[in-house]
Amino acid sequence: MTTGRHPRPTMPSARPDGMDLPATRLQIEAVVWRGPIAESRHRFQAAVCTPEGTVVAGTEAAGMTTTFRSAAKPFQLLPLVERGHAVRMGFDDETLALMAASHTGSRYHVERVAAVLARLGLSAGDLACGYHEPLDPDSAARVRMHPQERSALYNNCSGKHAGMLALAQAEGWPTAGYERAEHPVQQLMRRTVAEMCGLAPEEVAVGVDGCSVSVFGLPLTGMARAFARLASAREAAPASAPVGERERALARIRDAMLAFPRATGGAGRLSTELMERTRGRLVAKGGAEGLECLGLPAAGLGVALKCEDGQSRGLAPALVGVLERIEGLPAGELERLADLRTTTLRNHAGLEVGRLTAEVRVTGDGAGSAA
Repeated sequence: MTTGRHPRPTMPSARPDGMDLPATRLQIEAVVWRGPIAESRHRFQAAVCTPEGTVVAGTEAAGMTTTFRSAAKPFQLLPLVERGHAVRMGFDDETLALMAASHTGSRYHVERVAAVLARLGLSAGDLACGYHEPLDPDSAARVRMHPQERSALYNNCSGKHAGMLALAQAEGWPTAGYERAEHPVQQLMRRTVAEMCGLAPEEVAVGVDGCSVSVFGLPLTGMARAFARLASAREAAPASAPVGERERALARIRDAMLAFPRATGGAGRLSTELMERTRGRLVAKGGAEGLECLGLPAAGLGVALKCEDGQSRGLAPALVGVLERIEGLPAGELERLADLRTTTLRNHAGLEVGRLTAEVRVTGDGAGSAA
C-alpha cells in the first residue's frame, strides 16, 4: 500500500507520450460510508481497449504504468500452449485453467498441482514460489493442525510455477533457477507479455513478484489490450481468414478459464465469481495490489482496473460500475452482478454499520487512440 498523498493529475489535452485521451473519460472512486459519514475513498485508474489498442474509455491516467502481477498469468501460460507442448504433454483444459490460476490452496488445487509435478518427475521441492497460508479455510485449518504438511503447493501461484517447469522441460532448459529473470523461461515470458500488450520487450520493466518469478511493469492500456486479444481470440475461422497458432492458443486458454473458473481461482475469488455469474460473457483475472482485468468476448474489449492505493476491497463495486458505463454486458447479465455494486460493512458484533459503494462518472469525451 502506498503512503503519503498523491496530487490529482490535471486533465491535459493529450498524454505526454502522444497518446490521446480515451474516447470516454471516466472518474472512478470507491467510497466507504460509516452511516452518513464518508470515511474513506479509494481512487481508481482504468483503461478499456480494443485488440488493436484503441482506448475507447478510461480515466485521465489510463496509461499509468503499474505491475501486471497475477493478471499476467494467462499470457505467461501462452508459450506452453502456443508451442504445442500442452498437447504433447497431455494437459487438459482443467489443468491449463490451474496454470493460469491464483488459487485458494484448497485440497482440489493442491492435489492437481501435485499431479502435474508428478507427471514431470518433480515435486513440491522444485517449486520456487514458497509457502503461504492457504485462503481456503479447510486447508488453512489442516496445515495449522499438521504444520509438517506445509509446502509450496499451497501457494496461490503453484499452478503457474508447475506450468513454467513444464515449459522448461519441454524446451530442454534446466528446471533449476527457472524463476530467475535471466532464465530462458522468464525471458520468454517477458517477450510474450510485451507482444500481447503491444510493446517492445525493453519497454516492459521487470521486478520480482511475490512468488519469486519476474513481475512486469507496463501501462494499464497494454494490459487492457492484452485482455481484449484474449477475449477476441478464435480457435477456427473460414479459409479466407486463417487463424494462427497464437490466436488458437489464446482461445484455448480463455475457454479453459471459462470452463473451469474454480480451478482458476476458487471460492471467494472475485475473478471466479465474475466468470461463474456471467456464464462465459467475460473472462477475468485479478492481481495483487488492487488490480483486476477483464476480457469481454462479445464486445471485443479488454478492461484493466487499478486501485491507486493497492486496496482490493473496492474492486467489485468499481468494476461493476465501469461495466455499466461502457455497456460491456447485456442488461440481464449485469443484473447477475448487481449485489456486487455495494458491500455491506459489519462490526465485530455483526451489526450493519456502513457500506462500500463505487462512484463512476463520465467526465468528458475525447478522441480514441492506439495504445
